[in-house]
Amino acid sequence: MTRLKYCIFIVLLGISFSVIAQDKPATEGTNTNIGFELLKNLDIYSSMMKELSTDYVDLINPGQLTETGIDAMLESLDPYTNFIPENQVEDYRFITTGQYGGIGALIHQQGKYVIISEPYEGSPAQKSGLKAGDKIIRINGQVAVNKSYDEVSAVLKGQAGTQVCLVIERSGPSDTIVKNIIRENIKIDNVPYAGILRDGIAYIKLTGFTQNASKEFRQAFINLKENNTLKGLIIDIRGNGGGLLNEAVDIANIFVEKGQEIVSTKGQKADKNQIHYTSSAAVDPEIPVVVLVDSQSASASEILAGAIQDLDRGVVLGQRTFGKGLVQNVVPLSYNAQMKITVAKYYIPSGRCIQAIDYSHKNKQGTFDKIPDSLIREFKTKHSRKVYDGGGISPDVKGSERQISSIALALYNKFLIFDYGTLFEHSHSTISAPEKFEITDSLYSDFISFLKDKDFKYTTRSELALEKLRKEAEKEQYFSAIKDGLDLLQTSMDNNKKEDLNKYSDQIRELLKMDILARYYYQKGKIIGSLKTDPLINEAIGVLKDSDRYAGILAGKFSQPDNSLPGSVEEELHSKDGQ
Repeated sequence: MTRLKYCIFIVLLGISFSVIAQDKPATEGTNTNIGFELLKNLDIYSSMMKELSTDYVDLINPGQLTETGIDAMLESLDPYTNFIPENQVEDYRFITTGQYGGIGALIHQQGKYVIISEPYEGSPAQKSGLKAGDKIIRINGQVAVNKSYDEVSAVLKGQAGTQVCLVIERSGPSDTIVKNIIRENIKIDNVPYAGILRDGIAYIKLTGFTQNASKEFRQAFINLKENNTLKGLIIDIRGNGGGLLNEAVDIANIFVEKGQEIVSTKGQKADKNQIHYTSSAAVDPEIPVVVLVDSQSASASEILAGAIQDLDRGVVLGQRTFGKGLVQNVVPLSYNAQMKITVAKYYIPSGRCIQAIDYSHKNKQGTFDKIPDSLIREFKTKHSRKVYDGGGISPDVKGSERQISSIALALYNKFLIFDYGTLFEHSHSTISAPEKFEITDSLYSDFISFLKDKDFKYTTRSELALEKLRKEAEKEQYFSAIKDGLDLLQTSMDNNKKEDLNKYSDQIRELLKMDILARYYYQKGKIIGSLKTDPLINEAIGVLKDSDRYAGILAGKFSQPDNSLPGSVEEELHSKDGQ
């Protein structure tokens, strides 16, 4: 840092100190000395940066060093309070708006290549003819091989109306194709699919709560209502990590009458203490509703599901939700940087906060714990059903879990299912409609043949347990006496694994089916194709068709409290994707 820059830095800090000292008078209880403490520690920081810049053995990068310090500081608070440097502001804007400038395609890293995973339907990528499996070789004349996902993504994004030139490899090194693509404003739909399942039961998939999510949802529901005689509605928010609080309130308003409290927020500052009510007449306050949730339904998803449950407006079905009861605001900082900061906790109509982890205290290991059972409190829904805080939304009816095997995960994570899908698309110009397409026996046999020269080693849960037992046994004197037995058990497991392609064929077929459908019918096709075999869909239809059971659940007669924290197929796949 030059002497001039350092002097300017000190002057700016001095101005900040003055503001801080005036902003927090000495009469604010626990905040009595916060102005002085901030002044003192900022002075220490500036002194340290000066010494490092002048005396450290190597030349330092003040910006990089500061960002490292900021990230470490915020890590001690909660995972949702984040520093957003100027070069990442567009990514965070996408989270709230669902829009960005680019070509409109999912990409992933696979070895030294960044590969097109899936073009969005109607996007510049799709209209230009990009396909899943295309390897990006060059971008705007620059080599893209051995570049990271982040590096390639940053170049693909850009202002709408500008051009990006891609050289891709499709079938082999000799088959390179040039694509000149004009970037557009890409809008990711919050409602990728809405339709009628059977017997008058409607279904709406809601994947986000970005700006206009409530308008998209409302229009989808009105269209279904105007063109069909509806007997019930399934709202699917599985895997939905949330978004804007007001969008969740407005979606609840579609089914809840005007003037009803949906969520309240409470923070350190008075202006963060707010109550959010429904503001207009409900579109349909009577239609029976089932909300599907899982362990990845979080934040705004939990506001919607929690309000529906607390007001006894519908049945929540699935697995216990994530448990995020915190509210974030994005605030501007100097030099176009921003910070996403947790400003409040939110409380659903029964008065409970569903936050599952206590970020205000660290344990002896330096990590955060879940809120202990001793602090969990009982609340009551509108019709006096018992509900609890401190651990997400517990469903009224626990749905069947969709477990996924180690072999299916290995085939997915090693991109073998994806690579087979690429080969399949090259040799099949069309397939049947999403609701009819299936992985036939002959197609599955072809996939098994494709795997013969592929490496997809994987470790089962039993093998992990055996390895742990072996390591513990090696510490004991009698290990030599049981070693042969452990080796025999490992051999038996190895032999059983040879049958896993047949044993878990249903799971593998489902993953193959979703991959292939996405190539011809995109996200909408994947959703349609999954409905027929989704066990929670069938359970939800059963609840809606049985009016006595539905009413009984809302009266507290047939609830099945979920005290576990199960994972889902989607959670396991996405948590391991790309690792």
